[in-house]
Amino acid sequence: MRVLIVGAGIGGLTTALSLHAAGVDVEVVDSVRELRPLGVGINLLPHATRELIELGLGDALSATGLPVESFAHFDRHGNRVWGEPRGIALGYRWPQYSIHRGELQMLLLAAVRERLGADTVRTGTTFVRFVDGPDHVSATLRDQATGEQFVETADALIGADGLYSAVRAQSHPGEGLPLWNGVRLWRGITEADAFLDGHTMAILGTRFLAKFVVYPISRPDDRGRASLNWLAEVQSATGRLTEMPDWNRAGRLEDVLPHFADWNVGWLDVPELISGAEEILEYPMVDRDPLPFWSRGRVTLLGDAAHPMYPLGSNGGSQAILDARALAYELTRADSPAAGLAAYEAVRRKTVNPIVLANRTTRGDTIMETVARRAPDGFDRVDEVLSEQELAALADGYLSISHTDGRNLPSPWTPVPRAR
Repeated sequence: MRVLIVGAGIGGLTTALSLHAAGVDVEVVDSVRELRPLGVGINLLPHATRELIELGLGDALSATGLPVESFAHFDRHGNRVWGEPRGIALGYRWPQYSIHRGELQMLLLAAVRERLGADTVRTGTTFVRFVDGPDHVSATLRDQATGEQFVETADALIGADGLYSAVRAQSHPGEGLPLWNGVRLWRGITEADAFLDGHTMAILGTRFLAKFVVYPISRPDDRGRASLNWLAEVQSATGRLTEMPDWNRAGRLEDVLPHFADWNVGWLDVPELISGAEEILEYPMVDRDPLPFWSRGRVTLLGDAAHPMYPLGSNGGSQAILDARALAYELTRADSPAAGLAAYEAVRRKTVNPIVLANRTTRGDTIMETVARRAPDGFDRVDEVLSEQELAALADGYLSISHTDGRNLPSPWTPVPRAR
């Protein structure tokens, strides 16, 4: 069996490694000329970490990522509202990792090139269209250096090409721009003093006013300094998008800093953190409506191409990894590529589409808005501001977006069967 993967992001590269483990011949193409460690921090939930460990990447992950031990909401004054342990501290067998997205991609890329060969990933190659036939799928590709178009054939085609997936666009024409909820995001990484216990993801405020998320993505050095990944959210006036969302679009300090200029909460100087970033990225919070299908014949979608979602609950990269593992498992044990891709969709679409919708409900932001309204100047005891029922609702909100794969269940996709 031969599989062509469009897109060398986290999902595409994990798919390549998983299929290779099953004895499948794989090629990956990506439109960028050079794959570089771009972006900022992301989180890997324990069930995604489990799958990468199954692929033999545990040591590389532990050397690159930082285990997350706790997660907490605070008001904009730094008063703790609610929190819970995370990863090993919550009882999982596998850690939750905070990691630089680009470093994770490079980790996966190095493993692909080492195991599958240096030429497995072909960059500077744009997907144009596909034709699905009874015996194979044909993909027309374009060499960006020469402009030459050529055709590759495979037993299956995987569209792992992100938010603007060309494979998705052919399968689901006329979707238009992604859907915007009116929130502007600014992101950055700043070297600063470690805060709290050095292993906490902290969320301050609410996006309906202003919200700040911060967590370390490196261990403190001998000076107590660490790389802190931060994300600032502000609700803008709603309206239609007038831009093409781009994760790597440069943002401006003067646009984000005024919203947080007086946010020095004692244990974290937010304006100093924002000002200290070498680079600021700006992005509108967008997703797309869940699709009625991912797979048709020998073609399917994976990761952001299948289910782009708001960056809540640490699900973007994690769900792409789970997609990759499920796809390899189902494809290699099925009687035909079409049957395998249909089985993969049956397993994953019913799980992921509800997460996309759950991320839109912003239950945590709604409760934190209540805190801001009832105690605008802060509080001494949270039970003076929120009832037990309201705090329980805040906790329950994360069951639908973070704890989606029962704690400590073994991987349902290991061992991956050998390809027929």
